Amino acid sequence: MSTDNRRFKLIPTDQLTKEQQALTEAIKSGPRAKLASSGASKPGPLGGPFNVWLRSPGIGNLVQQLGEEIRFRSSIAGKLNELAILVTARHWTSQYEWFAHHKLALEGGLNPEIAEDIAQGRQPAGMDADETLVYEFSVALHETQTVSDELYAKAVARFGERGVVDIISVNGFYSLVSMCLNVDGTPLPEGTPLPLPSLKK
Repeated sequence: MSTDNRRFKLIPTDQLTKEQQALTEAIKSGPRAKLASSGASKPGPLGGPFNVWLRSPGIGNLVQQLGEEIRFRSSIAGKLNELAILVTARHWTSQYEWFAHHKLALEGGLNPEIAEDIAQGRQPAGMDADETLVYEFSVALHETQTVSDELYAKAVARFGERGVVDIISVNGFYSLVSMCLNVDGTPLPEGTPLPLPSLKK
């Protein structure tokens, strides 16, 4: 029995409008299509956040272009980018986002214990200097809506102004993705347990 209760139902490929077809082709012909774990590389209707964005193709195309820039052309190393995505997924308790990026973070070299601490709402032990900086910057953004002068100065000294903008952007972009996924109720693959526990406030 299917447990697919998503609000934005998958659209069969033969029922897409011209604008939706163009967006689908843009996503499936981009760098995401080369990743085996990406929904863009699989046949059939687009899933995940792409399925949500099909409802507003103009916004969807701009958003997917922004996501491509953040994922594949950031000045921040892939492991650190994925660390920021995990912090964002945890903040929003976005189960699908965590599921999609946890594997990518580990493949990028993130220690599984760091990811587990984030999932449990704990500040990870054993992070290196760059991981600590990205973690603290990302957490501060989500929890206080800004960063301190000291943290900003550290980030600029280490990553430059472009790097700081890239860190802000990955957190902001995946907040939008998490919103889309959470409103949709995007399901995990059949039989997959929810990876993120509820955190007591």
